[in-house]
Amino acid sequence: MHAEASWEGDSLRVRQGGRGLSRATAGAGLVLVPSAFTGPGLLTRVALPDPPQLAYPARGAGTLWQPWPTRAADALAAVLGRSRTRLPAELDIPSFTTDLARRTGLSPAAVSQSLTALRDAGLVSAHRAGRWVLYARTATADSLLATG
Repeated sequence: MHAEASWEGDSLRVRQGGRGLSRATAGAGLVLVPSAFTGPGLLTRVALPDPPQLAYPARGAGTLWQPWPTRAADALAAVLGRSRTRLPAELDIPSFTTDLARRTGLSPAAVSQSLTALRDAGLVSAHRAGRWVLYARTATADSLLATG
């Protein structure tokens, strides 16, 4: 579940600051809360009579908590616009239009239009996978995003 949590016998140990809680202190049960909003760490909550809660990073949060590339990306955004710069920056892993729309908060139509312009400029490549089109960042885009 997380590097700071481990099972030792019949006990769940969470390595964080604070004092330990026994079942008598915290109450019975444990509510596990996967969340994309906890950041990379764990959050705990004990509020009697509710059972203790442990929130942990949900799988599938992708790069949500990784910093967006700066400097070169900011300079490139001044030329291309923030949205058109963000799309190649998001393509560390080749993705579909709908995935990019979900991750960036842009509409699928805006993502599609921007990807077409980026493809025409040689910054992304498109590869058909059945009825889907998979987009990948090109070496040219890598160079532009890495320049600082």
